Amino acid sequence: MSRIYLATVTFFLLAITTYGLLEWYGAKEETANVLDSTDNPEFIAESLNSDVYKASGALSYNVEAQRMEHYAKLEVTHFKFPRYTLYPRNNKPTWQITANEGTLYNNNRVILENRVRLIATDKESLIQEVHGKNLEMDLKTNIISSEQTILILGKGFTMYGSGLIVDLNTTQMTLTEHVQTIYKKIKN
Repeated sequence: MSRIYLATVTFFLLAITTYGLLEWYGAKEETANVLDSTDNPEFIAESLNSDVYKASGALSYNVEAQRMEHYAKLEVTHFKFPRYTLYPRNNKPTWQITANEGTLYNNNRVILENRVRLIATDKESLIQEVHGKNLEMDLKTNIISSEQTILILGKGFTMYGSGLIVDLNTTQMTLTEHVQTIYKKIKN
């Protein structure tokens, strides 16, 4: 009888332990779901196209995105496939910046991530494109920066490096670390 008694007690303890673990994991999932629901966006826009103007009335920048989600509590706006067209002076676009994802913070700083491209709108510009994993853009000062690996495509050259600072007001570009430049013959 002691074997049956021991087997019954063991089975009973195993059943109580299993039930307790299942309840504990279920409670953790419910808590996680409640936290996720509080982070729902305040509003969502599909096929966004927005112009932002300076205090003087001049166009500052245009942003287009497939999807935009604004989180008021977090004070951030998240973009899917954003494209910024920047107008630092004279209402003429100088650069377009595209990425797979972007996040706008309430201090007018934008972090662009995943397949970021900075494209010159002037076909005569020496530097035509800049590629990177991410770029940070300050919409107040028109300064773009990155500490990641950068690929620069220009007229007749390709440059590799890391760390980039671009001041769109002066059109000055600084590469922190130069790795390699490859020059190409330009056919006339």
